[in-house]
Amino acid sequence: MEYRKLGNSDLSVSAITYGAWAIGGWMWGGADRKDAINAIKAAYEFGVTSIDTAPAYGQGLSEEIVGEAIKGIQRDKVQILTKYGLRWNKQVGEFFFASKGNNGEDVNMYRYAGKDGLIYECENSLRRLGTDYIDLYQIHWNDPTTPIEETMEVVSRLIEQGKVRHAGVCNYNVDQMKEAEKVLNLVSNQVPFSMVNRHIENELVPHCIQNKKSILAYSPLQKGLLTGKIKPGYQFNEGDHRPDDKYFSEANVKSINSFLDKIKPIAERKNATLGQIVIRWTIDRPGITVALVGARNIKQAEQNAKAIDVKLSKDEIEFINKQLAEVTLDF
Repeated sequence: MEYRKLGNSDLSVSAITYGAWAIGGWMWGGADRKDAINAIKAAYEFGVTSIDTAPAYGQGLSEEIVGEAIKGIQRDKVQILTKYGLRWNKQVGEFFFASKGNNGEDVNMYRYAGKDGLIYECENSLRRLGTDYIDLYQIHWNDPTTPIEETMEVVSRLIEQGKVRHAGVCNYNVDQMKEAEKVLNLVSNQVPFSMVNRHIENELVPHCIQNKKSILAYSPLQKGLLTGKIKPGYQFNEGDHRPDDKYFSEANVKSINSFLDKIKPIAERKNATLGQIVIRWTIDRPGITVALVGARNIKQAEQNAKAIDVKLSKDEIEFINKQLAEVTLDF
């Protein structure tokens, strides 16, 4: 495994980090708790020491599973990345969207990062994770009802108290990052990025490179679409949000699979999966520090971790980029 420092901090994380959204089941058609725990443990054995989760993932379930999985692992050997600012158990802040919980119950999500909410969330995350500190605490989405300065002042206090080691953000634009930095040092921004979703390269990536901020790329496999396993007509489990995702329209699935067919010979030459090629390409991109990749079972965890062993030559990267330039998506 490769380990990389986050921003200008002393916190090193695995370049391939375990993304724990899907194991919470919420919006992914459910998940098996035992398989999820075994997947996290297997990932750790392959050097994936960093785990990214959030209270919203399964309304606490993902954090609970992570907490159970890391029991018995020396705490300073694993890096816990979690979030705050999305509430489902209280109507507060700004309404975000309506959803369904794992048991079919109505779940309304609200964006709220006020002082009282943040302290409440931190204590609950620590309890669910079974730890007394969080390595990287990230606002999940910006809360328009709370000044960024107020939110970051609370995070600063949590750092002083030792409950949080470092501050990060998610889904922030450049201006929002600058506003937060007036209060504390941000080490990272977690944003969507993949071969077919690269808009952050226009402004955010140059800003982060210039200011020594790390980018944690989520959905680098475009929610599984870039693995080559999802073909037109693919049947998703009930409760899975992906059929409503614009990338998963029949036309876009066909277009992306056509691209994958063109780069498949590279994977075959390296005895690698398409997913491993995609992960390696992602962490080799300028400004990208980490790829967050989920795994629901041991096999997936092992495949993801072993992407680190794949090496892409300059010519292979140029070929991949040339094929990507020809991909047309219907939005």
